[in-house]
Amino acid sequence: MFAVVRTGGKQYRVAPGDKIVVEKLDGNAGDRITLGEVLLAGDGSDLKSTDGLTVAAEIVAQAKADKVTVFKKRRRHNYRRKKGHRQQHTILKIVAIGDQKEQKKAAPKAEAAPAEAPAKAAAAPAKASKAAKPDTSPAKVDAQPTENPAPQDPKAAAAPKAAAKDKPTAETPSTKNAAPAKGGAKKSPKAK
Repeated sequence: MFAVVRTGGKQYRVAPGDKIVVEKLDGNAGDRITLGEVLLAGDGSDLKSTDGLTVAAEIVAQAKADKVTVFKKRRRHNYRRKKGHRQQHTILKIVAIGDQKEQKKAAPKAEAAPAEAPAKAAAAPAKASKAAKPDTSPAKVDAQPTENPAPQDPKAAAAPKAAAKDKPTAETPSTKNAAPAKGGAKKSPKAK
């Protein structure tokens, strides 16, 4: 099965297992996102309805493109400007299109499928109500932010606070008599 999805103002033809490079999307490596704007879907030469169809993808990495040099010049005017730019990209691996998953991962789960059949039958009416209202958002991230990346050790958590107390404040003698910052007061032009 294949689908044509739109993300970042561009269209991509995808199938389960494909890796694509798209414009930057929010999320970290390993996060799962849903691409809701499916323009076309089909199996072989048969086209299928795209109502409520979504494409599930996993973020492989956040990367940057090659550097592009922008050079502006106006001849005989001594005008030259040189800038560089690196576009940010997200590398996605397509996990599933609708209910159809990647072929490699679907084979081992075939044994567990009969046990899950009653649960899927109960979930079918819920999916039917979602199909009536298509998702128009471009991408959703299922990632959860971390609360505190610092270690749980109380001594390590207290160490940065102790270091902050040792820093000199603005009222120390070394800065009390210092000159003001540049550009603070403009001088009036001298009389001729």
